[in-house]
Amino acid sequence: MLSMELGLIRRVTIVVATAVMISSCSTYKPVNPAFQEALSQPYTLDSGDIVRVTVFDQENLTNTFAVDKGGYLSFPLIGSVAARGQTTRQVEQRIANGLKQDYLRDPDVSVEIDSYRPFFIMGEVGTAGQYSYVPGMTVQNAIAIAGGYSARGQQQDADITRHVNGDVVTGRVPMSDPILPGDTIYVRERLF
Repeated sequence: MLSMELGLIRRVTIVVATAVMISSCSTYKPVNPAFQEALSQPYTLDSGDIVRVTVFDQENLTNTFAVDKGGYLSFPLIGSVAARGQTTRQVEQRIANGLKQDYLRDPDVSVEIDSYRPFFIMGEVGTAGQYSYVPGMTVQNAIAIAGGYSARGQQQDADITRHVNGDVVTGRVPMSDPILPGDTIYVRERLF
């Protein structure tokens, strides 16, 4: 009788342990819709981006400028220009308005991305770290740049953390999903 009870306890323990393992794998929340919508929104600047500002007929004002940690770029004559969360067109307008006030009658300003802020990759890859972003990159491209998967890397999907409308959002995505500048990719360890 005692051996039957011990056998039953073992089976129940195994069933409970298996259920806990399975439920822990399935508790990951679905991707927030804003996470995917960020892919189709106009690109907004943040620290680490470098922009090329051209003021036509003003060679001394034409140059490349980095968006600093505070989200500003320092522009001659007008000083700090807020760039974080702004599109290049919005920054063009801010610079033109600043130059109109005291310096130029009708400034013609163009702002374009010179280089994007980096993306980050960690977890089960060859060399985790910070890498240069290239437009059109996918999770698979990013993993290849980081030296491919480690021997224990989970190869079906990855977790991406990105800033969306001022919030930090994480989503689990397939390897073919695009990434954005500033994203942090985490490649999980596979269970078996």
